[in-house]
Amino acid sequence: MIDTEHVGCDTCTAPTAPVLDASDEASRAWPRINIDENPYKADFPLLVAHPEISFLDSAATAQRPACVLDAQRSFYETMNANPLRGLYSLSVEATEAIEQVRAQIARLIGAVDEAERPRAAEIVFTRNTSESLNLVAKAFAPTVLRPGDEVVITIMEHHSNLIPWQQACRAAGAKLVYLYPTKTGELTDAEIAAKIGPRTKIVAAAHVSNVFGCRLPLEKLAAAVHTHGGYLVVDAAQSIPHMPVDVRAIEADFLAFSGHKALGPMGVGVLWGRAELLDQAEPFLTGGEMIDSVTEQDAVWAPVPEKFEAGTQDAAGIYATGTALTYLTEQVGYERIAEREQALVHYAMSRLVELPWVDILGSIYWDRHHGVISFNVRGIHPHDVASILDMEGVCVRAGHHCAQPLLAWLGCENLACCRASLAFYNDRADVDRFIDGLSTVWKTFHT
Repeated sequence: MIDTEHVGCDTCTAPTAPVLDASDEASRAWPRINIDENPYKADFPLLVAHPEISFLDSAATAQRPACVLDAQRSFYETMNANPLRGLYSLSVEATEAIEQVRAQIARLIGAVDEAERPRAAEIVFTRNTSESLNLVAKAFAPTVLRPGDEVVITIMEHHSNLIPWQQACRAAGAKLVYLYPTKTGELTDAEIAAKIGPRTKIVAAAHVSNVFGCRLPLEKLAAAVHTHGGYLVVDAAQSIPHMPVDVRAIEADFLAFSGHKALGPMGVGVLWGRAELLDQAEPFLTGGEMIDSVTEQDAVWAPVPEKFEAGTQDAAGIYATGTALTYLTEQVGYERIAEREQALVHYAMSRLVELPWVDILGSIYWDRHHGVISFNVRGIHPHDVASILDMEGVCVRAGHHCAQPLLAWLGCENLACCRASLAFYNDRADVDRFIDGLSTVWKTFHT
């Protein structure tokens, strides 16, 4: 039985939705994966080297399997040359390696034509999700936003999918409108209907909240904004590591994610956009390799995607990102990932609700937390919680999680909370160490 008394931040003042009846838990299919066994930890050198650590911060960045580290090194050892810039064999091989990853990502997210061939030209490589979203807000939005128009986002957005829209609206004379969920993270049909209307030109939303861990109803958002001729921009940073993502099913117009959250190297981001919209957008950065021709006073841009890839790309990182996605989706597989992570979250939630001084943010139900559990320990600053957990060998994130407006709306003291984010390479021992560490936190302040 779930104790609903301890759900939500104890200082929350935001409007509440009816609390779900905890008796419903009996009818929910509990995960039946053995999380004592861990066939994956051995693939991750850092976890092998530090068995004393329970890494519960994968929502911030994932650990890298050895095959990814090997791939990055292999690029430099076997094909190190500047792609797109040379006709000699090393440069051609480096170019082909990047283009193969571009096509791989297009297939992964369902960006394919009627013959199921990848629309690789719709994949733009950036540095991270933040840069990808900024590209849309600064290169595409000005082509469609006019004074009086509206951009709709949710209060749950990461700052990377919030600040660019503040600036885009300010530049265009448009209005930024917020969708507000229930305190457990659900966006109601009434809220969507009330906020998305004839003036809405862009809706930008996360696929999965990095604080609540809940999946947002992107299909409903797409239907609502497309009815009025607008566009849907998706932040998939927290979904790509956990679940299949299909831009056709979502009916997205743009989608962004980072390689490093999906087991790849830091410094590689992806932006997908519908070809005609990318063609419509102006370049975000200018310089080498994004031009077709240059005169003293003018320039002609290269076609998409090169138009948005100024300068030398992180070729080795892109190559290793392809290896990471292959490991994620083929060697492990989304089905297995979901089974393990649901079992881990279920176990962690069942242990957390036994601690009467822990308040969980978001839903009481484990199957609405896609690897993410945010919480607070009553009366103890989240930074203190994280510091003591670190001394116990547990890595969690503490702070505002780049979601200050959400925590302010929830009324969380200090605009902060703790977040434990689980991945398929975690196991029961990691969760037990986490729970034991929380008991140490409480005892430190109450003995």
